[in-house]
Amino acid sequence: HGAVLERGGRAYLMVAPSGVGKSTTAWALLHHGFRYLSDELAPIDVAAGQVHPYPHALCLKGAPPAPYRLPRGRVLTSRTLHVPPWRMPAGTVRHAVPLDGIFLLRRSGQKQSTLRRVSIGEAAAQLYANALNALAHPGFGLDAAVALAECCPAYELSSGALRDTARVVSEVAAARAAA
Repeated sequence: HGAVLERGGRAYLMVAPSGVGKSTTAWALLHHGFRYLSDELAPIDVAAGQVHPYPHALCLKGAPPAPYRLPRGRVLTSRTLHVPPWRMPAGTVRHAVPLDGIFLLRRSGQKQSTLRRVSIGEAAAQLYANALNALAHPGFGLDAAVALAECCPAYELSSGALRDTARVVSEVAAARAAA
């Protein structure tokens, strides 16, 4: 259960239970040089460490704050706002991309976002807890969660103000690209 964005040919996965802000964070990052792969789920080839695009509408539970205004052509339902893939500010990715970072989102209630590198075990536990189809994998999905946690660094991201959260994620992606 996550959102996936691409920057510089690398995929970044945001994982959290429903309602934490994955989609809103993804929407903000699309205004900061990231491109769209998917929202709500992340189709990952665990063996290859690649994320496949699933470009359906990004689904928001509420309007994001300025300056991240929604485009024309959004669809409003009684409970959600949907932004079609062709309305993404930076476009969508149409091919598999290697997974290069995992962000485990938490709400902090603070203005400033904080980032903490987490262990493989902690990342695997959070990935497993948020998996949509764990039972479809060997070892009831635990093997897949561990393999993903081992393939790239994982961070706990306590999100603050949306612009600050976008800054923190952008800095991580830039540092990963420079390494």
